[in-house]
This record gives sequence, structure tokens and C-alpha cells, in this order.
Amino acid sequence: MQESDYSAKIQELEKAIVDLSKENRELLKRNLELIEQNRNLGEGLEKLSSKINLESADKKSTRYKMVTVFFADIKGFSKLAEQQNAELLIDELDRFFLMLDEIIASHNIEKISSIGDTLMCAGGIPKKNRTNPIEMVLAAIKINDKLKEFQEDLFGKNQKIWEISMGIHTGPVIAAEQGKKKITYELKGETVNIASRIESASEPGKIIISEMTRELISEYFRCSYVGKIPVKYVGDINLYQVKGFTPKYSIDKNGLLPNKKFQVKFQLIKFDDLEEYMLDKMERELPKYLHYHNLKHTIDVGIQAEIIGQGEGITDEEMLLLKTAALFHDSGQTIQTRDHELIGTRIASSILPKFGYSSEQIAEIQQIIMATKLPPQPTTLLQKIICDADLDYLGRSDFIPVSNMLYKELHEQNLIGSINDWNKLQIKFLTPHHYFTDTANKLREVNKQTQIERLKNEITD
Repeated sequence: MQESDYSAKIQELEKAIVDLSKENRELLKRNLELIEQNRNLGEGLEKLSSKINLESADKKSTRYKMVTVFFADIKGFSKLAEQQNAELLIDELDRFFLMLDEIIASHNIEKISSIGDTLMCAGGIPKKNRTNPIEMVLAAIKINDKLKEFQEDLFGKNQKIWEISMGIHTGPVIAAEQGKKKITYELKGETVNIASRIESASEPGKIIISEMTRELISEYFRCSYVGKIPVKYVGDINLYQVKGFTPKYSIDKNGLLPNKKFQVKFQLIKFDDLEEYMLDKMERELPKYLHYHNLKHTIDVGIQAEIIGQGEGITDEEMLLLKTAALFHDSGQTIQTRDHELIGTRIASSILPKFGYSSEQIAEIQQIIMATKLPPQPTTLLQKIICDADLDYLGRSDFIPVSNMLYKELHEQNLIGSINDWNKLQIKFLTPHHYFTDTANKLREVNKQTQIERLKNEITD
């Protein structure tokens, strides 16, 4: 190789080295920039993570022992392509979803999410109740019926586009509140996963429930076994289809409509939730000076009303009205003692519609409450029963401690003087008093007369 060729080759290599050095410096500079960006991103992620953790900490999570979770999937959107008025039908479907929301709300069910054609709801949150499995099945039946009616109105009886598959399961969940202006809920737990799996395995038009839900509703609804499905981490679970109401609680042979007996039975179950709500309200709001007209007295009147009612052979619906009136008869004391019966009727009229009471039932309950106003002048059997229950203690063995609490209540309000004055007043009240029902007379009249004689012996002048 000639010297000129060596010289050219060296120059070429030197140029390559310079180019590589320049490229290396640029790469090093770029690497430093990337390191800085990475550091900034790391700091940003830390701040975001802290914010998420703080937001998560702010979320109020509550564990519920018994919640019924419902998944539904609207199927049939592929058929819309075959329709000339597809856009109009989609608008109509929006109208159906509004109907669906009304059904859900009417059964105390919370809509958790609605994404596309999939709906998730839960019964038993945020207010815990014992009726959520029954109410969820009732809602599912109505949703099925409403979709059928909706399509018949659009297309007639011979055509349908949409179908709905439903899955229901009852069990414990953890619910986390989300949002500030409008509270929504995020549900977590095995119950949610099982309900979702049931819906996936469900057939359109059928209400498919788990064995747990079936155990809670089987007294009221006919259910048939449909098979098993595997659930991750749980194993196989049995599935059942809800066919309708049982013959005992159905108005028709097909079992598709509930009768009056079911409505009353359902209200009696709901009464437990109403009772819990009212007793909690009264415990918080009753004045502390009410040593007699307190929570214990309300509970006592309810128990005695039920005992006397059973003795008098009243119906289930009459028992419901009676127990409800006993629950509200002293609720007006949370406002004031004077005219507390009338105030109690107003409290009842504001609360009872939320628990499914009709206007006719509420009106009768109000009349029963007003019958407890002294002097009692009951006209109906239920009014007589509550009057006897209200003054049941007059003929009981615990008359002395109970009457002492009434004396203490009146004395602290400067409504009665000495204990001797109180005993005289009691004799004046007890002597003309009489129980209105045969049951109360048999249980209490003899001991009441004994108490009158005892009081006479205690009077000092």
C-alpha cells in the first residue's frame, strides 16, 4: 500500500473517531436528560401515590354482612343493524333504562354502576335491611315484565330485539363511598364476583340466583334447580331459577302476581327494620327526664299489644297495624309531652310511606295512636288492645317500680307533689279504670285490684 493510501486511511479513521466522540457526547447528554426526566417522573409518581393513598384513606369503607348483588346484561344490540329505525330504537331503549331506574329505586336498591348494556345493583346498602334478597327478586321479576311490555308496545307480540340475563347472589361485601356531591359506592368481595359469574352463566329472560339467595326467599318464591357453575377460589355453587310466587302467596295459577297475604307478610318482615330505625331515633331524641315514657315503655307496649292481640285472635294485617301504632304511640314525646299523640301521628305519616305502608293503613294506625290519649275512649278492637297494652302495668307484679318511675318523671316536672299525693292520685285513676279486652281482663284485673288495696293502706291521711 502506498504512503498516500496510508495517509488517506488514517484521515478516514481520525474522522470516524471524531464522529464517534461527538455521537458519544450527544448520547451522554441525552442520557443525562433522561436520568433527570426519570427523577422528575419518580417524584411525580410518589406525589400521585401519596395523593391516591390519602384519597383511599378518606374513603369510608363499611362491611355489610348481608347484601344482595344483582348483575344484568341487555342483549340484542347486534339486531339493531337489521332495523331501519335503529337510532330511534336506541332512544327508546334509553327510556327503558329510566323505567328500570324507577323499579330499582322503588325497592330500596342502590345502582352501583351502569356501563353500556351491563348493570350492577345492590340491596342492603347504604341502609342495612333484612328484606334485600326478597326486594331484589321482586325487582328482577318487574324488570322482566317491564321489558316484555316495553317491546310489545314497540313491535307487537310477535317481535322482540332485546333480552336480559340476570344473576343474583347474597352475602357479605365491603362498600367504599366515592364522591362528595353525589355519593356512589364501590363494592368489593367474593359476593360481587359470584353474582357476576351467575349472570355470565344465565340465559336471557331467566332470573338465576345462588343457593344462598334461594334459602332466604324460598318461602315466598318457587325456585327450580338448574345446575352448578365453578367459581374461582370458591368451588362449585348451585344455581336456581326463580319461577314466580309460591301458591300460598300468589293471586294467579301461574304464580306471577303476589296476593294480599304476601304483601302483609312482606310488611311484617320490613317491620323489624322499621322498629330498629324508630327505637334508635327515640333513644337519641327522647328527653332524659322521661323516666316512664322512655324507650323501655315503647318496647313494653309493643310486647303487650302483641300478647293481647294474639289472645284476641286478630289477623296478620291487624297485628302489623297494631304493632306499628305501638311503636309510634309515644314518638311525639321527642318533640313535647303536650298533644304528643297527635304529634306521633304526624311522625308516622312522614316515615311509614318509606316502609311500604298504604295511605289507608297509615290512617288506621293514626286512629289507633290517638286512642291512647287519656282518658281512653277506644271504639275498635285494635284501639281497645293498644289502650290495654299502654296501661298493662297497672295489673302486673312490677307495678310498684314502674309507677315509681312515672312519679319521678312527673315530680321532676313539678306536676306532682309528695309520694302521698301520688298514691291518692293513683287510687283515683285506678278505681274507675277497666280493661277493654277479655284477654287483658283475664291477665291483669285481679292483680290491679290488689294494687288498689295496697295503695289505700299506704296513704297516711
